[in-house]
Amino acid sequence: MPDLYVCDPHGEPLREARDALDLIGEAWGRQATWVAVPVERLHADFFVLRSGVAGEFAQKFVNYRIGLAVVGDVSRLAPPGSALEAWVTESNRGEHIWFVRDLEELAERRSGRDHSADPR
Repeated sequence: MPDLYVCDPHGEPLREARDALDLIGEAWGRQATWVAVPVERLHADFFVLRSGVAGEFAQKFVNYRIGLAVVGDVSRLAPPGSALEAWVTESNRGEHIWFVRDLEELAERRSGRDHSADPR
């Protein structure tokens, strides 16, 4: 997928608005329309919705019209009935922020073969 920037799974946890902007800048520099971020690169605060980190991150991507895919299993972080599970489900119904198991699932969703809203 030439229009996909895959974030390195190693490095400092991503948490700040500037981290989102750095990813968006990398995407633009590579003419990518989507950024895939491994779940392990996101700071734990991203998965605590009341911290505001996820919302701030997501808003940057939506504002700049770059898709954000969180890649990996978030099911342990989003137990059934939690606000995070609801956000994951709702995000997966949209067009800008997706939670996917792996890059293969992301490729399928982007090609239009899979429109599931199954939380990860």
